[in-house]
This record gives sequence, C-alpha cells and structure tokens, in this order.
Amino acid sequence: MTRPGIFRDWFLIRRDLPQSRRLILTCVSFLLPIAVWCFVSYVPWIWHPDVKIELSAEREGVTTVFTAGDHVSREFFPEFVEAVRKDNAVVLAARSAGTPEPGAKRKNQKLLRQLAPLAVSHDWLPYTEAQNDAILYTLWRDIATGAKTTRKPALTAENLDIVRQNWALLAVASPEFSYAKLPEQSLLKLIPQGKPANPIYLPAPDEVIHTGYRDFTAKVPAGELTMGDRYKRSLQVIFLGFFWACVVGIPIGILCGVFDFFSKLFEPFVDFFRYMPAPTFSTLLVAVLLAGDAPKIALVFIGTVFQLILVVSKTTRLLDPSLLEAAQTLGAKPRQLVTHVVIPGILPNLYNDLRILLGWAWTWLVIAELIGVKSGLTEFIETQGRFRNFDRVFPVIILIGVTGFVMDQFLSWLHGIFFPWAGTSGPLSRGIVSALKWPVQAISRKSPAQP
Repeated sequence: MTRPGIFRDWFLIRRDLPQSRRLILTCVSFLLPIAVWCFVSYVPWIWHPDVKIELSAEREGVTTVFTAGDHVSREFFPEFVEAVRKDNAVVLAARSAGTPEPGAKRKNQKLLRQLAPLAVSHDWLPYTEAQNDAILYTLWRDIATGAKTTRKPALTAENLDIVRQNWALLAVASPEFSYAKLPEQSLLKLIPQGKPANPIYLPAPDEVIHTGYRDFTAKVPAGELTMGDRYKRSLQVIFLGFFWACVVGIPIGILCGVFDFFSKLFEPFVDFFRYMPAPTFSTLLVAVLLAGDAPKIALVFIGTVFQLILVVSKTTRLLDPSLLEAAQTLGAKPRQLVTHVVIPGILPNLYNDLRILLGWAWTWLVIAELIGVKSGLTEFIETQGRFRNFDRVFPVIILIGVTGFVMDQFLSWLHGIFFPWAGTSGPLSRGIVSALKWPVQAISRKSPAQP
C-alpha cells in the first residue's frame, strides 16, 4: 500500500478544503505579494537601479536641483558628488585668498537648511518646520559639538568635518541665530549622501509605512483638509452615489424581473446605455450640478445604476417558479406576489448582488473625484503623483483597497446573520444569532401557558 503524497490532498478536484487550510491559503495570498515586494526592496544585489538621495546640495552653474527624497541613477550619483566637492574646493580657495564671494549671506541661509531632511528623519524637527532657520542653526551647533548624533542616515566622516568647519565660522559670527550676523564667507556644502533604492514608482515598504503614518497623523494648517477629512469625503461620494443607485435601480430591476411589460419597457434602453462610459458625462454633470460633490455622486450613480438594474432583474427571474405557483393557488394577487413572495424570496441573493455592486461603485471613485473641483483622496493622489512622491501615493491606494476589502468581508459576515436559512452562516454568525434569540426564548419559557 503506497502512502499518499504529503500535499496530494490539497489538490482534490471539486472538493472543499478544511477550514484550517483555507485560512492558511488566504493568509498566503496576502503575504506572498508583500514578501516579493520586500525581497525586491531589501535584498541589495537583486535590483536597485537608483540611488535615493538622503542629503543633497545645489551645484553651481546647474539649474537642475535635487533634494532629499529624489532618485538619481547609480551611474549619475558619483558625478553629482564630485561636482559638489569641486564647488567646495572653489570656496576653500577663495577663503585662502581672502576674497569672499558676493552674496555669501544668502547662500549661507540656504546651506543652513541642508540639515533639514536629517532633522526631520530624526524627529528633531517637524517636517512642517523644515525652514525654521533658528532651530536649524542650533542643530549645526549640536552636531558639531557632539550633543546630537546622526544615525538615519548617519553623516559620513567627511560631512561631519564639514559641519565642524561651518560651525566654527557660524560661532564666530554669532552664537545665536541672526540673519544679519551670518558669515560673510561662504560655508561649505555637505556632500550628497544616498542609498540604493528601487525606481521612484516602487518605494520600499518601510518608506510607505513611515510616510503614510506621518501624513495621516500630521497637523495641518488651519483651512486645509486633513487626511481624515479627505477620507470621509471620499466615503460620502461612494455611499451617496450607491444609495441613489439602489433607490432607483432595485425597484426597476424587480419590476423587470417580474413583469415582462416592464422588462421590454426598460431593459433595452438600460442594456444600450450601460455601454456608454460614465466619464463622458462628466462635463455635462458639472454644467448641470456645478462643481461641488453633486456631479461626483452623480457619476458614481450613472456608473452603477444600469448594471444594478440588469443584475437585480436577473436575480428576480431566478426565483423558484413553484413558490409563485403555490401562492397563486392560495389566491394571492399580483401585488401580494411581489411583496410577500418575490421580495422575501430574493432577499439573500439580492443582498449578495448589492455587496458585489458596491465594489463596482468603488471603481468609480478616482474618476468621480477628478471632475469639477478635485477633492477627497483622489486629489491627494493626483497632486503627489504629479510631483512623483509615490511614497505618499501608495498609502492612500492601500487605504482604498483595505477599506473596500474590509467592508466587503463585513457585509459577507452579516449575510449569515441576516439570512441564516441561506446556509452561508459561519460559527460566529450562528453564535450571534443564538445570542440574540436567547432572551426571546427565555421570556417565552417563563410566560404562562394560554388557556
């Protein structure tokens, strides 16, 4: 007798796996892409065609400016570093000759801010205060004297020496910050530092988590929207658009599924109209409903309602005809057939249809929020994408996906509670139903028997 393969019973044709194995595979389906993402991002010899700049400087005679967070090719980065070293050599030569450069004070003010990305990454300075020169002035002193030690990123020995040389000039000019007392001689530029990185469109997971946490917890100036405000506004657009699609589409869909009269009256036009891309109506919607949230909600409505009518009508037609025949035998009238047989009979399947169509409505969010005045999460995605800040784009995209997925799973779980007779309830759903029934059963047992 041969022993079956270890994993053979994982691949049984038309057989459901045990619950424990299904849970394992569900977890793997999420962990596998995350593992690939981490592998590509953190294994140094795999890819990394770029260098992500962590500390930058402007070069003389070049209009292109690179700041911390920008990506450059691995081939270009050494050239960038050497160009800055040459600029420093010119400054040192002028200093030795005793001929200070014109406009040195203005350049020195900009050089003070070279440490701003370092201060933000170490939480020494909020990123909204990146141009607070008074705090940055003290930071030059603290690093030069060793009061503060950099670690993410750590300054190279060359840059630490430059910090000490610059502070020697700053301290002579004034121990406290003052624009008027900045040195007449040019300070040295910090040498650019960077680390191997994915292309800019694929930031590493830790960068996405750190930036997302910062964006969703940061305080914003008065009058600006927080990420929470944007999130609520996007949810409002989705739910209101889907709500009105249900108000209009469910009754029409049920009527089409029950009466051939309404089927021939509505479905040909609905079937024709659903092939028209909803975004083509964006200009018309803005003209009619103005540039607020109304045209966005209307776009979600148009993109959902015609599919909803056809799906509901099909679900209605799938109702067991024997139920209608039995009700007619008992003398039910057409109105009673609809209200007492059709609607209760299709509720479990109708609920599932609406759950799936809500996911359809989510696909219209980005397009809807771009019409008229851009708003919500989409405005943030579009703005940050334009500036290639993809580490700020990814958290929002993930948030939208997580919201839709969690909402769908929650609604699927509720299906087992609302419709336990449909046979889709799990142990947790059955437990909740039993808990809700228990007080009623307890009261009925205590009630005296009726004569």
